[in-house]
Amino acid sequence: MSGILFLAWRHAAAHRARTSLLIACVALALWVPWTAGALAGQYDQALRSRAAETPLIIGAPGNRYDLTLAALYFRPSQLETVPYQELERLQEGGRATFVPLHMRFTARGYPIVATSVEYVEFRGLKPAAGRHALRLGEVALGADVAAALELQTGDALLSDPTELYDISRPPALKMRVAGVYPPTGTPDDGAVFCDVRTAWVLEGIAHGHTPAEKIDESLVLSRADESVSVSGALMEYAEVTEENEDSFHYHGDTALLPLSAVLAIPVSRKDGTLLKSAVNAEGRFQAVTPTAVIGDLLGVVFRIKAFFDLVGVFLLGTTALLVSLVFLLSSRLRGAEMRTLDRIGAPRRVGASLIGIEAALVLMIAGALAGGATAATLRWLPDLVSTF
Repeated sequence: MSGILFLAWRHAAAHRARTSLLIACVALALWVPWTAGALAGQYDQALRSRAAETPLIIGAPGNRYDLTLAALYFRPSQLETVPYQELERLQEGGRATFVPLHMRFTARGYPIVATSVEYVEFRGLKPAAGRHALRLGEVALGADVAAALELQTGDALLSDPTELYDISRPPALKMRVAGVYPPTGTPDDGAVFCDVRTAWVLEGIAHGHTPAEKIDESLVLSRADESVSVSGALMEYAEVTEENEDSFHYHGDTALLPLSAVLAIPVSRKDGTLLKSAVNAEGRFQAVTPTAVIGDLLGVVFRIKAFFDLVGVFLLGTTALLVSLVFLLSSRLRGAEMRTLDRIGAPRRVGASLIGIEAALVLMIAGALAGGATAATLRWLPDLVSTF
């Protein structure tokens, strides 16, 4: 048997161009479905895992997919906001722990997730350096954000302005980095976390003012005993410091301050069912179960994948026919070689064994290459969930 294997290997090596082409065709035909299947499996597991960790999401009426993806993956959403008073009203029922979420702003392109300390406790986020962002104007960075922006505790991070040329909008806020979270392999790695009050500063709902005695005289229009009139060129603070933090205040009813969504962590499954039913029955807001929403979404995705699976099967079938044709033509061209083997007394099955072993070698090498290419693709391809 070792002699037949040697002959098959030498024949394949002698026809390098043909053998290489066959290996490339078979490897490509295997790589496409293997990679697609592996990516789909990773995608499905990651999405379902994140959804399973979150019992309930409450938000404004509208597209439930937008609400779920915004709350779980910090994707932009066009849904209306939820007033803060709704969270306070829900808390009175005592059926769950409610976590506010505000996600309407970005910093250097990364989403600013304004929330409370309950969120980081719920997600199990423990700072690798520094501490949680607890004070106004502080942020804690996900691992990917800190690495990409090369920031550490004590550094500053500017929010992205919403309207660059609209002077009526609040300016970019210079925020202090209070802590950095370790890698978690979740969308939290690519977020900038802060207290929900900081988001209201970004909204322009809360701001501070310069003390009258520190105002630049060039901006003073007039002075009286109890008041100072200043020019409209005087801008609100773009940074919260220990000296000016106490000057920040809200305009309007604080009960109406906006939230993007509310995470609900029910005390029990029964409480979760009753809470969801009560919210949806009122009709003013909607409560969704992330596992159900993501399940429906993946159902659509995998119905599309089934079509591409058929394409993969067609590709494999076509490649198999091509390889079979090549080996059939090769066997015809090797007629003189087969007659020589017959004349020296070799068994009749030797000719078929030579072709079969050569085909097996091509398949083995192609399979190894396709497996390596699939592993490399999974290793170097960006995380699809993070870019969802």
